[in-house]
Amino acid sequence: MIPRMRIIKYMAALLYAALASAVAAGEIVECDVCVYGGTAGGVIAAVQAQKMGKTAVIAEFGQRLGGLTTGGLGATDIGNKAAIGGLSRDFYRRLGKHYGQEETWLFEPSAASETINTIVKESGVPVYFSQRLAAVKKKAGRIREIRMEDGRVYRAKMFIDATYEGDLMAKAKVSYTVGREANAQYGETLNGVRAVTPEHQFTVPVDPYNTPGDPQSGLLPYIMKGDGGAPGSGDRRVQTYNFRLCFTTNAANRLPILPPPGYDPARYELLARYLEALVAAGKNPQLWQFWNPIFVPNQKTDINNNGGFSTDFIGMNYSYPEASYAQREKIVQAHDRYVRGFVYFLATSPRVPANMREEMRLWGPCRDEFTHNGGWSTQMYVREARRMVADCVMTEHHCRGQEKVTDAVGLAAYNMDSHNCQRIVKHGRVENEGDVQIPPMKPYSISYRSIVPKRGECANLFVPICLSSTHIAYGSIRMEPVFMILGQSSATAAALAIDQGVAAQDVDYAKLRERLLADRQILEWNPPAK
Repeated sequence: MIPRMRIIKYMAALLYAALASAVAAGEIVECDVCVYGGTAGGVIAAVQAQKMGKTAVIAEFGQRLGGLTTGGLGATDIGNKAAIGGLSRDFYRRLGKHYGQEETWLFEPSAASETINTIVKESGVPVYFSQRLAAVKKKAGRIREIRMEDGRVYRAKMFIDATYEGDLMAKAKVSYTVGREANAQYGETLNGVRAVTPEHQFTVPVDPYNTPGDPQSGLLPYIMKGDGGAPGSGDRRVQTYNFRLCFTTNAANRLPILPPPGYDPARYELLARYLEALVAAGKNPQLWQFWNPIFVPNQKTDINNNGGFSTDFIGMNYSYPEASYAQREKIVQAHDRYVRGFVYFLATSPRVPANMREEMRLWGPCRDEFTHNGGWSTQMYVREARRMVADCVMTEHHCRGQEKVTDAVGLAAYNMDSHNCQRIVKHGRVENEGDVQIPPMKPYSISYRSIVPKRGECANLFVPICLSSTHIAYGSIRMEPVFMILGQSSATAAALAIDQGVAAQDVDYAKLRERLLADRQILEWNPPAK
């Protein structure tokens, strides 16, 4: 028999859920600027809109703010910190104060989350969580309202898509692309399928077949069929995703490494063979060759991919950019199980060299980070999804300084950086394909026209994260400080568009530039005096 008190609590929970649903279904949220996506870039956009005297709200898909900045990416990808200004720079200075420093680019996820939440609280921007976008209503080329799956409706004069996926942009019928353009499309050299991928590669031959030497036996898990495509050709593949790991070797704050649900060591046969091939070749493999721990304060890490087989779940994200929410959740869970299985395999499999197993067992998730999920981040690193196609497309030529824009809204400074896009068989051995790591000549300006849709497509939308750029240029632009910079610039332009009574495409750039500079944005690269 079920206890009476449990029944009462259950019925109360059902009633609360029904009332909450009814409230959401009947609620209309009206504001000047609606930001869809509570990433760090989205937060900065909303805060800037408030600073411009406009009412702003954040509608966030998940249950927390900050995106990757609070989701484990604590070793900030900078490029050149002198290129970062405005509210973006302020964020890293506020984080610095948390640690008693002037500023910091290395931080714990919990510290970043505390800082982001404080900024939002101080600004007074309302935040709505669990907001799954269902529909967009447009009229005369403008978004009139957006509706969520829970029935809540947002009406605004201007909208900002601050998601990593570009969901609002897509439902607003704005032009976009997914994957890699052919080099020939924009006259680039680093886009498309790579003829040679020297980094994050298998350094010794590894047999790819279930039965070694027998192609008819099929491929091992995590190897794609086909030859990968002609060098320089375009495809729909996006660079790989992963989870950034906040681990520690501090035994007092270390959680054990446990197997994920349904763990099967056979799924890591390729890793086992790679390790055995390295040992056979006298290479003496070390743990650091299979992941990249960067230490942040308090003996914690931001661990990223490194080498031929690592935390990157290569080739398992192709459908993610345009997938349904249910399909995306399955992809996220698959990535989560993969990385948990990866570290568990390294810590326990007898096919891993003893020295690596012993070292791996010194590590574990931090007890005081991501406490709602056992020390593991729930924020998958969506390195690239949809990218808008606007009147200006940022390309390799901008990154190299060969082409310059006249309507700058911020700077980018990181490498032209793509993680691998596929894992294939070439010449009877396993090879990764798609990694690019080429530094730009110097920080370069990003065009205003790359963060607004093509003229005539949508007059009141800004897209600071899934902006208009090629795959390889996006690999340079796609860094959290830059997303914050572009979020601030988007909100500034949105406020001016409201004041001027014009479309996003018709904002007076001279006035926009004046306000951006007044707010300490950096628009052109002038190296600081030494």
